[in-house]
Amino acid sequence: MNLAEEVRLAGVVGAGGGGFPTHVKLNAKAETVIANGAECEPLLHKDAVIMEESAAEVVRGMQLAIEAVGAKEGVIGIKGKKKRAVEAVAAACQGRNIRVQLLGDYYPAGDEFDLVYSVTGKLIPPGGIPLDVGVLVNNVETFVNIAAAHDGQPLTHKMLTIAGAVKSPATLKVPLGTTFRECIQHAGGLATDDPVLVIGGLMMGRHTDDLDTPVTKTSTGGVILPRTHHVIERKLKPSRAQASIGKSACDQCRYCTEYCPRYLLGYSVEPHQVMRTLAFTGTGADYYNQWAALCCACGLCTLYACPEELFPKEACDDAKAVMRAKQIKWTGPMHPKPHAMADGRHVPIQMLAKKLHVLDYDLPAPLLEEAIAPGRLILPLKQSAGTACLPKVKIGDRVSAGQVIGEPAPNALGALLHAPVAGVVNGVNAQQIILEIS
Repeated sequence: MNLAEEVRLAGVVGAGGGGFPTHVKLNAKAETVIANGAECEPLLHKDAVIMEESAAEVVRGMQLAIEAVGAKEGVIGIKGKKKRAVEAVAAACQGRNIRVQLLGDYYPAGDEFDLVYSVTGKLIPPGGIPLDVGVLVNNVETFVNIAAAHDGQPLTHKMLTIAGAVKSPATLKVPLGTTFRECIQHAGGLATDDPVLVIGGLMMGRHTDDLDTPVTKTSTGGVILPRTHHVIERKLKPSRAQASIGKSACDQCRYCTEYCPRYLLGYSVEPHQVMRTLAFTGTGADYYNQWAALCCACGLCTLYACPEELFPKEACDDAKAVMRAKQIKWTGPMHPKPHAMADGRHVPIQMLAKKLHVLDYDLPAPLLEEAIAPGRLILPLKQSAGTACLPKVKIGDRVSAGQVIGEPAPNALGALLHAPVAGVVNGVNAQQIILEIS
């Protein structure tokens, strides 16, 4: 059995948030394999903890991937400030064709396009993927899961950071399906009476009032902030209000564009032009929407660059949704050239944290050693890019740890879902499986 099949059977997907089924990548060929350990979202630390605690498994998973795709070398991208992680990974790389590359402490150094350019000097074609330039990129946790899959262990647990308005920020390893409420309890409990949960990080994450939302294969962290926090107030503003404010107040200053990391790499992303669709509602939308097609949704334009606190990222999201609905493909320039000022416009993480008003929450989140064993797991059937799984169990079934409980339809893109622990199925529908732990 080859590595790709082992990884498919283990249900491994991208652990950095994207959730693309990893076995598909491992069926390709590449010259370079990159482990993404940049971890740019403020307040999150799970990747650093993984590299500090499991450096040997990160490197072993990389070596397996290198051999599977026929690559010449592996590179682990880590921010230089993460000294303990750098030391641990560098030691694990000794004697292998894998090296460490130190990255600057800016956001978003972990964006695949930026990371590939930093490591290889190659620019991914507009609308393309790293494999188009002979590069395979995975999050460092994904490589740990690849090594485990090679040993016959399915993906059943997730590492994530719980930070923000909690009493003891921590990084935890929990069974898939554990609720964020339980994770918060293991981080000392809430430090606010009116919490809002941001899953995945303040810049690119999604917000919810439901603390019983379950941890999935793509959960990188949960940040709790009070409802009155400025970032939360902005995130909670209705989309119609965001558009109305932009329509009346955008003065086309271009700051959103001038700070855009994709624009600085030379891609035709210009959020200020997309903002024009808010005013020119009668004509021109198809033209102006094109300037959002290559947006990576990093959120810098909305949460950092705009001096009037408008919502260009959300305008780009809407523009991309319209283009998908109309099946409009990118037709612009295909040969990007980095901006002359690119290096001088990187946004330092500390400056970003200051702008987000979260410096008081910027605390260590050490690994919690104790085992976390919830009494009930909520397991969404869609935990990856592609389609949701079809349930393979029914109410009343007793399942064992590691048993397949959901699988994609034949020939559909997706990933197998396994029971994290032994238990009894207490609920099944098209969206999720509920498992009571025995």
